[in-house]
Amino acid sequence: MSKKDVKNKLYTDEKLDTSTFKCPNCAGESEFSIKDQKMKCLYCGSLFDIDNNNFVEERDLSELLKNGQVWPEVEVYQCKSCGAKEILDNQEMSMSCPFCGTNNIVKLEELPGIKPQGVAPFKITKEQSSAIAIKWAKKKKYAPRVFKKSVKPENINGIYNPVFTFDADTQSSYYGQLGENYKTYTIVNGRRISETKTRYFNISGNHYLKFDDLIVQASDTIPQKDIKKIQPFPTNNAPEYKSEYLRGYSANTYNKDGETCWNECKIEMKNRIEKSILKKYIYDVKVFLNVKTAYLNEKYKFVLVPVWVGHFKYKNKLYNFFVNGDNGNISGKTPISALKVFFTVLGILALIAGIFALLTLT
Repeated sequence: MSKKDVKNKLYTDEKLDTSTFKCPNCAGESEFSIKDQKMKCLYCGSLFDIDNNNFVEERDLSELLKNGQVWPEVEVYQCKSCGAKEILDNQEMSMSCPFCGTNNIVKLEELPGIKPQGVAPFKITKEQSSAIAIKWAKKKKYAPRVFKKSVKPENINGIYNPVFTFDADTQSSYYGQLGENYKTYTIVNGRRISETKTRYFNISGNHYLKFDDLIVQASDTIPQKDIKKIQPFPTNNAPEYKSEYLRGYSANTYNKDGETCWNECKIEMKNRIEKSILKKYIYDVKVFLNVKTAYLNEKYKFVLVPVWVGHFKYKNKLYNFFVNGDNGNISGKTPISALKVFFTVLGILALIAGIFALLTLT
């Protein structure tokens, strides 16, 4: 790699003294303890605080497009089976991929990307996440009965997942057309017949909406829909990034740049703005709505959020689940019983047929 490429992609940060992770009493290795929210010695059990009284701060969005940074105290590994990338501190080796469970892990030469500004530490333990996953899986209506009886989470790993958060003040001007339904009644052959008609009206105006900490997944390893389902994450009051929080865990790299994530966020903002505008009116039909929005005071943060990643195995197939390491919210997939789905659809069709027959008779 040329010096020019390094300058464009990488960043040199002050290297942390590896003694940061040494126990002050016995010099043994230590890792972050979820239960104690402190560093804990793996040998003598001593606890000591992480020297961090600062919290993540929002930055101007324009900074997001500047040169990337690396994490000198960590290394990137990639699973050759599923392609997932994870970041490990340089004293740790990952023996298996946290997503597919294989041991086909290789070291990458580069550390692309910007350094996180903050990290939300784990508060839910591995044991708690396992119990949450079991309870959740047993409640899945269409999961096979055999699966629910013997459900067992496997390969649960604590992953710090990269997300961008965005703030913005928005000023929108809009115009459109909506419709409100109303009924008319006529008498035909002695029977009262109702007909639904629509009264259309035009709308226009200005709308102001403020957004705070909208989260966009910065890695496609965990789907955005799953990240949304297990929100919220404490990104507003997350501590400033310290590599000590990663001790005993790993972190995903991001593979979507800041501009891509900002554009995704603007799509989410656009949808929310439109919903907020439409709440002003009583209507049944939206003909069209044109909205022009200006974005002001745009800010961002790049934060690692805690996610427990595991899977269930059923008939030699893996079903991933994701547990929010801060509040225990869960999302993911479980196997589906085709027989249960068939009888549910059959029941719905029978109900519709019954209602139709009843309406015909009356």
